[in-house]
Amino acid sequence: MKKIVVLSFLMTLGMLSARNVQAQKFALIDMEYILKNIPAYEMANEQLNTLSKKWQTEVETVQTEAQNMYKTYQADLVFLSPEMKTKREAEIVAKEQEAQELKRKYFGTDGELYKKRETLIKPIQDEIYNAIKEISEAQGYTMVVDRASAMSIIYASPRIDISNLILSKLGYSK
Repeated sequence: MKKIVVLSFLMTLGMLSARNVQAQKFALIDMEYILKNIPAYEMANEQLNTLSKKWQTEVETVQTEAQNMYKTYQADLVFLSPEMKTKREAEIVAKEQEAQELKRKYFGTDGELYKKRETLIKPIQDEIYNAIKEISEAQGYTMVVDRASAMSIIYASPRIDISNLILSKLGYSK
């Protein structure tokens, strides 16, 4: 009798679990596709690329100055007094440090490029996230997966891709 009760309990539990799995709804999005179809994102990326190139040129200019100073130092080395050698070496080190500081200022973890990206890109990402959240709650999706970043997705039916729905919600109809 105990075996029958335990067996029926396990079967009931198994059916409830299976029902919960079947009740879950999943959707896919393609974040690259969505972002590519938002003009503000493209413009923000252009701005970031322009700034990045400008700042990279500035850093490279200072690095080139340091290299030229070192080459001049090497050429003049035999003619320099010990005091002049020390002075020139200090100038070269200072110039190299200036280049490193510029690089850190512009491209470091809290650098200008990071801050600019936060101000330009984050609002767009937040808007997309909110649209995904609203659609997911309205349609009853348990999970939304980004096919652009989920490399383990081998195949997914195009019927569950809600990327165009997200674009429509944001006002960019496709």
